[in-house]
Amino acid sequence: MPSGITISVASGKGGTGKTTIATNLALVLAKRGEKVTYLDCDVEEPNGHIFLKPDIMQSNPVNVPVPQVDHEKCNFCGKCGDICEFNAIAVLEDKVLVFPSICHSCGGCTSVCPEGAIKDVPRTIGEIHSGNGLGIAFHEGRLNVGEAIAPPITKVLRKSAGASDIVLIDAPPGTSCPVIEAVKDTDFVLLVTEPTPFGLNDLKLAVGMVRALNLPFGVVINRSDSGDDGVETYCLKEDVDIMMRIRFDRKLAEAYSSGGMPLAEDPDYAEKLYLMRQNIERRLNGGRTCHPER
Repeated sequence: MPSGITISVASGKGGTGKTTIATNLALVLAKRGEKVTYLDCDVEEPNGHIFLKPDIMQSNPVNVPVPQVDHEKCNFCGKCGDICEFNAIAVLEDKVLVFPSICHSCGGCTSVCPEGAIKDVPRTIGEIHSGNGLGIAFHEGRLNVGEAIAPPITKVLRKSAGASDIVLIDAPPGTSCPVIEAVKDTDFVLLVTEPTPFGLNDLKLAVGMVRALNLPFGVVINRSDSGDDGVETYCLKEDVDIMMRIRFDRKLAEAYSSGGMPLAEDPDYAEKLYLMRQNIERRLNGGRTCHPER
């Protein structure tokens, strides 16, 4: 099969099993001989390392440019404050205040300063950790505690993926800017949900997001034998492919809670995960999904 496919695993809300799917799928494909890269883009709360147990071989800081004002050059005209939509810079009578934690590093203040009194200086907001776990190239982003803006780390993290047969992106939950930064320009998005009213509501938001981004996608229903049939009915109505169903199993839950890889270690689920990868390939090549049994 062709190489270089990027699959994002996302969810409309947390706790649906997104990381379970991403890490177990990564391990199944690696066991099948594919070169797999896993990117943990949930940079505020990365937890893929719990399951893939990587040896971290490299850590690099992620810096963003923020303004620094030379008060000897500044004439306090206020243009820098006027252009900033995020109120990250404020001009007083004889002083300019900069609030780096809410600066979006757009460079607007630097470009409009008539006196050249503002220059960009680097500021560290997090780190990228890289290594290898269970035969999988592992990269995770970590946003420093107290930082508010995650997308710059995700941008750097996305660039860290080398040549692979499969790049699996473990996206943050929700549908906000960090999620969009993680999933945009990927080949396929797996939306993980659960059959509850809350799961359905957040799935609808996630479907709206990927459709707005014009990305092919499918749904994985976790704990599919619990809850109600709202998600199934919605997917049928909206012509959304259900790529996989995972039934609730206490043994699987216990293994997962202790940092195990229960789906990849179960022959039936391992086969279903690989079938899902093949179905994604078919979709990308213009074919139809072979729907798995309930």
